[in-house]
Amino acid sequence: MEGDSYPENSFEFFGPVIDWVERFLKDSSMPLKLELKLVYMNTSSVKAMMDIFDLLEDAYTQGRQVSVNWFYDPRNERVLDLADEFREDCSFPFEIAADVR
Repeated sequence: MEGDSYPENSFEFFGPVIDWVERFLKDSSMPLKLELKLVYMNTSSVKAMMDIFDLLEDAYTQGRQVSVNWFYDPRNERVLDLADEFREDCSFPFEIAADVR
């Protein structure tokens, strides 16, 4: 996922993403790597992302291979702080790296 996330109804937007992650984790044994390049997230988008990370955490504790790579603009420390906060709550591999393109 890449870009800004501030829809009026985040669950309308993220609902299909959450459904896809749930189906993938249920129906596939392949690893799941989520790559993020997010610039801004409003409060409801943060909640939806927490729901996705909760799914990944549950899968990881059941032995599934899941991981997150979060790329951030080094000029935007707020996104780095947000990524760090998410990572603190996750036990699965969660990398944070500056996107220097």
